[in-house]
Amino acid sequence: NRGIMLTHNRAFLKIFQFVTFFMMLLALYAIFVYAPVEKSMGIVQKIFYLHVPSAFLAFFAFFITFIASILYLYKRNHQWDIIASSSAEIGVIFCTIVLITGPIWAKPIWNVWWTWDPRLTTTLILWFIYVAYLMLRRVAGESQRTTFSAVFGIFGFINVPITFLAIRLWRTIHPLVITGKGINISIPMQHTLIIAFVAFLLLFLLLLINRIELEKMRYKVGE
Repeated sequence: NRGIMLTHNRAFLKIFQFVTFFMMLLALYAIFVYAPVEKSMGIVQKIFYLHVPSAFLAFFAFFITFIASILYLYKRNHQWDIIASSSAEIGVIFCTIVLITGPIWAKPIWNVWWTWDPRLTTTLILWFIYVAYLMLRRVAGESQRTTFSAVFGIFGFINVPITFLAIRLWRTIHPLVITGKGINISIPMQHTLIIAFVAFLLLFLLLLINRIELEKMRYKVGE
């Protein structure tokens, strides 16, 4: 039965990899061919389709870390610690993409690479928080690491809603694309954003699955 399950899991993973690869190609086509060039910002606006999904998936990754950390403290099951740490690592990757694509987009529009705008500042703080989370897992003692990391993962999440709401809480030059009335872009741009978001979500899930499996193997070897 275990052998059958492993075979099914491998088959599912291969299909999932293929679907993810296809969606990434479709997203690239939609971004550079299907989506029109924005009139005022020009070609640089296409970074938007990488920047926005990366930001939302960074938030989602840190939310998973938050929930998994709570469940670890409640159940003391090491599986939840593995999920929390794996998701945090991938969240840092997506948050790094946000911090790289943001200035590239900002330079031709704002004429500066960086400004201490509330959204930018809180995103940078968020990145530092979860880099510190990963560093804590490296330096803390084996008996204390999981508990300290879980507490850090819970309290660190406080900055996620602050970052998300920053453009509503403070005066900012950061554009407000998604409002209560919908998305302030054309229909083809909306389609492209949805395709890019689905592609990035699949990529995130694929990375998370592989990272969790790798961490489980490392944990078993260490036992």
